Parts: sequence; C-alpha cells; structure tokens
Amino acid sequence: MRAPISVIIPTLNAANGLPGCLAALMPGLEAGVIRELVISDGGSQDATLRIAEEVGARVVTGAPGRGGQLRRGAAQATGPWLLFLHADTRLSPDWVDAVAPVLDGQGAWAFRLRFDAPGLAPRWVAGWANLRSRVFGLPYGDQGLLVPRALYDRVGGFPDQPLMEDVAIARCLRGRIGLLPGLAVTEADRYRRNGWLRQGARNLWRLIRYLAGVPAERLQRGYDR
Repeated sequence: MRAPISVIIPTLNAANGLPGCLAALMPGLEAGVIRELVISDGGSQDATLRIAEEVGARVVTGAPGRGGQLRRGAAQATGPWLLFLHADTRLSPDWVDAVAPVLDGQGAWAFRLRFDAPGLAPRWVAGWANLRSRVFGLPYGDQGLLVPRALYDRVGGFPDQPLMEDVAIARCLRGRIGLLPGLAVTEADRYRRNGWLRQGARNLWRLIRYLAGVPAERLQRGYDR
C-alpha cells in the first residue's frame, strides 16, 4: 500500500525557514506515511527552489499569493490525504503518532500552535489560537491542515485569494476540523517586529473585518504595509 500523505508547502523566498520545515518531516518518511512533497513556489529569488530540488520535491510555479499557490500544489498531489504546511512551520517530532490514528477517518485536522519564542506573550497568543481552533473551528494556516483529498475536493479547496485563504477553507470545513495533540512550531518574526499585543490585535481585527465581508485583496494591502 502506498504512503497516504502528500505534503504541500507554499514558498516565496523561504530559504531560511524551509530546511527546518523539511527536516521536521523526516519521521513521516521513516514511518512510510509521506508519499510525496509538493513545493508550490510564487517566484522565489533565493535558494528556495534549489533546496526543493535537492530533496526531490515536485515543484509547481506560478503567481505569488498563498491561496493560489496552495490550490496549484493540491492540483498536483496524488495522495488520499493532503497536509498543507507553511515553510516557516516545524512539526513536533511526535507528529506521526498524532496523525496515524486519524488516517482511517474522514475529518480534517490541524495541529496545536506554538511559537519559537519564550515568554508569556507567545504562550498567550498561541493559547488563544488553540482555543479559537477548538471552539470555533478556525485554525490558521501556520497550524497546518491535514485533510482527506475527497473532503478537500468536496468543499472546493483553497480559494485563489492573497490572504485569509486559511479562514475561508476552515469555514467550508466548519464542524469537521479537529485539533491534533501534536505541535506546529512556527516562527514569530512578525510578532517580534511589531510587538505581541499589537500584532495579535491586528490579526484579530483583520479576522473580524474578513468575516464581516471585507475583500481579501483589500486586507492584503494593509497586511503588506
């Protein structure tokens, strides 16, 4: 029986974080649960594509924009399960043990979030994200998303939009996303630059505006600034 999971990673100048992300996937290769790695690149000018080629990934290229990149990557994947990961996210060493029991099911799953930073503020922000995921079924993309291919196709997949693509698909999957015991450890660069309270407030305000109907393209302009 072939390995069930296709891993899909969107990249854009991700050479700094991608090696750590890929190294954390090794337990899945050793356990025989990863079928393939698909890198969906949005025009990297650094060493991202070289790193992808060195590890034997299938590389898909196209316009930048995480929603479109994820959608193109999924279109090339062949596994019955799709695992979407950000390039700056590292799964905990026990992630295979976390996902193995759910691979016979039909639901979608995200990992518990942790930041690669010490202190109370990172724990508080991650705690809110995990609570939001558990209570409202709205995990963000940096928590990963493990979803059966059949269910992904049934809800229409990731929308081709520049921001909030993770919230969009989570809303389509509402009631069918569980939280795994494994961790997704993600970089906290934006929080370090902008401050934990300020960045957390920005994220919450952006989410509220999106849920109220503000187009993702408009939100993206503010996000870039």
